[in-house]
Amino acid sequence: MSQTWHGLEEPAPRVLGPADWLRVGRRGGALLVLLVVCFPLLLILRLPERLIFGLDRPVTPMITQFVCVMSCRVLGLARWMRGRPMRQPGAYVANHVSWLDIFVLNAGKPLYFVAKSEVAGWPGIGWLARGTGTVFIARDPRQAASQTRLFEDRLRAGHRLLFFPEGTSTDGRRVLPFKSTLFQAFRSDRLRDVMWIQPVTLVYRAPEGEDGVFYGWWGDMALAPAILSVLAAPRQGGVEVIYHTPLRVADFPDRKTLAAMAEAEVRGGLPPEIRA
Repeated sequence: MSQTWHGLEEPAPRVLGPADWLRVGRRGGALLVLLVVCFPLLLILRLPERLIFGLDRPVTPMITQFVCVMSCRVLGLARWMRGRPMRQPGAYVANHVSWLDIFVLNAGKPLYFVAKSEVAGWPGIGWLARGTGTVFIARDPRQAASQTRLFEDRLRAGHRLLFFPEGTSTDGRRVLPFKSTLFQAFRSDRLRDVMWIQPVTLVYRAPEGEDGVFYGWWGDMALAPAILSVLAAPRQGGVEVIYHTPLRVADFPDRKTLAAMAEAEVRGGLPPEIRA
């Protein structure tokens, strides 16, 4: 994330009791086993996969998707889907609500996230992100051309990229203005006429009795307490993933109009009853 949204007072970390810690141990242990078994397998397969298929990756994304599907089941988080992931070549753009977004979106469709370069250095998370093929970008205009070529190579190899154009995460009750900078990469000469962008709306439903922003992660909220509160919840809610009609990049005169249309589609997917 390149900025921080401070629109709401951040909730105090939940005080966990013995029963909460038991749930944390049970769910957290199951997630750890998933990672310990599947992530080394992914790394082992990545080398022969690359030697045989090059940038095309027909096997390892399935492992990532399996881990994400099973992680949602371990947590007890329900997933509902409206619409379908596009068949056309291109990228997805979505609103950013929670640390769970990566699991939820990858559970529905194998894809690769676009993240700021700093994420690569985060303990644990950076290692997982690199292993699963995340595309890292630097906020440096001097690297714009090389990053565009990287996007082109990955997209033309059939990879589905996903990025969060808001540039930060929110409480899930609003969609912030989309930053149009990354959209320019999809308008290069090699991509413009074949590229599509599919807007995706994430709508989280809090567990019964919890605040509506239960799954949100924003502002200066620490990651560890946010994860613990979800692991410790006696009951879970769910998330609706809404796939909107894909947008053909060539149909838009510039990146700003394309970004504005994608933003309008994503915002329109938020139900009126949860909008701030």
